[in-house]
Amino acid sequence: MPILTTDMLDVIQRAILSFVATVNEDGSPNLSPKASLVARNDALFFADIASPQTIKNILRNPEISINVVDIFARRGYRFNGRAGVLAVGDVDREFVAEWVWGTNGSDYPVDHVVRIDVREALPLLSPAYRFGEGASEEALREAYMTKYGVQKRD
Repeated sequence: MPILTTDMLDVIQRAILSFVATVNEDGSPNLSPKASLVARNDALFFADIASPQTIKNILRNPEISINVVDIFARRGYRFNGRAGVLAVGDVDREFVAEWVWGTNGSDYPVDHVVRIDVREALPLLSPAYRFGEGASEEALREAYMTKYGVQKRD
């Protein structure tokens, strides 16, 4: 049974930026922002554009956690799983590379592509949903768009 739901896929697409956590050799955390997270075939993928430490960590210890939060809706997901670096010529690697180049331009390097087999997906929800009176996603979205100075599109 697939782990990734339609809502999870929507949040990934809306949030754009995610944060990937791996473990350094000395046991300290390594947190790396990613704007290339995509879902495909019930797995997550990201491109290594400038993250050599993240790749070193994955090759040594494939455990990974990724947080994706829609900053305006104040909710998202934490994905935990195992990561692997895809080989050149892998269909998924080519798909992600083409997506990065189509989105950002062909001058962006795609040094590696990482596949994450998600074993657990946990919701992340702002305390504003519990403690704000009448807090709904729409109300929070409006409030935080105003807070960040973002204009609504017509």
